[in-house]
Amino acid sequence: MGLDPGNEEKVAALHKMRKRVIETIGRNMDLYGISLSTGHLYGLLFFADKPMTLDEMGSEMKMSKTSMSTGVRTLLDLKMVNKVWEKGSRKDLYEVEYDWYQTFTDFFDIKWRKSVESNITAIRKSMEEINRMEQEYAAEPEMLDILHNDKAKLQDAYAYYQWLDRLIDTFENGDIYKLVPKEPPGDK
Repeated sequence: MGLDPGNEEKVAALHKMRKRVIETIGRNMDLYGISLSTGHLYGLLFFADKPMTLDEMGSEMKMSKTSMSTGVRTLLDLKMVNKVWEKGSRKDLYEVEYDWYQTFTDFFDIKWRKSVESNITAIRKSMEEINRMEQEYAAEPEMLDILHNDKAKLQDAYAYYQWLDRLIDTFENGDIYKLVPKEPPGDK
């Protein structure tokens, strides 16, 4: 931490401030599908002044190395933390990705692209089935009405997923920041 441990008042105030942020990060990580404890782990790494090993994280959070490993793997998969190399160290070290814009972009891309692709695939398959059924039930006006209604709904859904796909592209290529510029760092 860098503060003289003899100055308990300053250390306590710093811990209180950090704990508030770590608790809030932990609670809000459910937006990312991340557990509270993994959110707390992210918060711990956020305030760490150097990369940490699983043992150090486990000791700090009073959790097992297995739990730390699972949490770190989740954060690595979402590109929220990075594995780093340090000369002379044999253990894996981890640090938080401080570019929150990139973290959000990566998360948005990872989660939403997969969802969009599966929805588009399902809609295309259903549209093919509707086209086939329209021919099969051409003499049944009631069934054709239902099929036409479903087709219109699917076409609207398809248009939405095409739009969402283009939105994801704006995150990937950085164009989103032309529309919604990043906040400059500084005092708040």
